[in-house]
Amino acid sequence: MTEQPQDNSAIADAVRSMLEAIGEDPGREGLADTPDRVARMYEELFAGLRDDPASYLEVGFSEEYDEMVVLRDIPFHSMCEHHLLPFMGKTHVAYLPRGKVCGLSKLARVVEAYARRPQLQERLTQEIAHLLMDRLDAKGVGVIIEATHTCMTIRGVKKPGAVMVTSCMLGLFRSNSATRAEAMDLLTGGGVK
Repeated sequence: MTEQPQDNSAIADAVRSMLEAIGEDPGREGLADTPDRVARMYEELFAGLRDDPASYLEVGFSEEYDEMVVLRDIPFHSMCEHHLLPFMGKTHVAYLPRGKVCGLSKLARVVEAYARRPQLQERLTQEIAHLLMDRLDAKGVGVIIEATHTCMTIRGVKKPGAVMVTSCMLGLFRSNSATRAEAMDLLTGGGVK
């Protein structure tokens, strides 16, 4: 998490330089406001750099519930740190409480806070899982992310429709095969779609 605010002026200057470098005129009518628009867009897309995902889990509720809690199909979008192109998809989260639960919206907020940073899908999956395991003191956590990456669909290999799936299983979801199987079934709805 970054404490300093985003420097929109520096971003706008960099976008003007980039437009010139590709042979465009950053002063022409259609591009004149683009540097400032891009700076404002980056402020939104990278808001997670100034957000503490752990803060969403500070409010938990004591509850003697000992079955899985699952929230599927949390939509997200992020920016691939390799090409600064978007990737987007769905996150599925499950945890096995140990006397403490959190509001469902908090799970979605954790996903959003980590996604709104320059990211890798693999890291995003692990960050969400490890934070939930730690802050909820859960017996187990499972996170599965399904996403399409524009750095693969609109450039390079150009394979639209390809979906990357990552998972992170912790605690009982990793060590107990029956618990893991149940979690996988609930997380994927009987199979990754």
